[in-house]
Amino acid sequence: MRIGMPLSYSGGFKDAVAELGDYEKAGLDIVFVPEAYSFDAISQLGFIAARTERLEIASGILQIYTRTPTLTAMTAAGLDHVSDGRFTLGIGASGPQVIEGFHGQPYTAPLARTREIVEICRSVWRREKVVHEGRHYRIPLPPGEGTGLGRPLRLINHPVRERIPVVLAAIGPKNVALAAEIAEGWMPMFFHPERAAEVWGPALAEGSARRDPALGALDVVVSPPLAIGEDADDLIDLTRPQLALYIGGMGARGHNFYNDLARRYGYESAAATIQDLYLSGRKDEAAAAVPADLLRAISLVGPASHVAERVAAFRAAGVTTLQVRPLAPTTARRLADVERLRAMVS
Repeated sequence: MRIGMPLSYSGGFKDAVAELGDYEKAGLDIVFVPEAYSFDAISQLGFIAARTERLEIASGILQIYTRTPTLTAMTAAGLDHVSDGRFTLGIGASGPQVIEGFHGQPYTAPLARTREIVEICRSVWRREKVVHEGRHYRIPLPPGEGTGLGRPLRLINHPVRERIPVVLAAIGPKNVALAAEIAEGWMPMFFHPERAAEVWGPALAEGSARRDPALGALDVVVSPPLAIGEDADDLIDLTRPQLALYIGGMGARGHNFYNDLARRYGYESAAATIQDLYLSGRKDEAAAAVPADLLRAISLVGPASHVAERVAAFRAAGVTTLQVRPLAPTTARRLADVERLRAMVS
């Protein structure tokens, strides 16, 4: 199992990067930089690449609607170049609230667009002349839709690798099947090891049946909160606001993928309550309504023996990368927790 960690997009970025060397020594393998409606991830990933030597870097995630496919490929190749082959391209559809509400782009056909983007990226990385006739992307643009002067081009530079790993963020059955079919990795949200097979097993099996063996085994990247110790239990409540935001506030009624996931896990009543409270502005009450057993299931929080049991449960469910979110209040404690986790997964 690899150990990863996301860097917050809400502030303190430079301070967090300054600590990455210590996290490397503690056993961190890869760092993920998200991109929501915050600072862009690319400039921050380049900054990390310049400040680290061994640590892998990944976008976690870039939204598929905000860049052209070829720009996504160019950006990934550029980050792989400046990091000497340490970059992983994490992409995902995000949701209508971000894509339409912040970027002003229509949220349409996420599955088909994702498949085409991955195809185009891999063509660019192989330095082929890019020719793509898809439903959503046409390269070069046909004369009837442009000047007629466009000709197929290939990337000028020689990428470090002709196949940069692609990780798809996905939680819906069709998106998960697509990840298992075409990507090197899959990044679900709020992964519940004991219920993963029931919720995602059929989709993973469907996609895996069409998977090219050259892609290798699917890297399953999950993001549990982390705090180890006899006194760590109370820290789990720090995760309540984030779950309430996603389950309750990331989309309107009937259009919230994370609320749907909570329902698929078996928390139909709680999911409805959280959404009602959150959308009515009662965010603290929504956070308090997040079920304690759901928090425990998706977390690595508690005494060392309990965390070791949860690590075993994640491993048994097929997880290969733990993208942990340390909750401890001090850097020293967070580093110690990563070190202890490294010993558990080794």
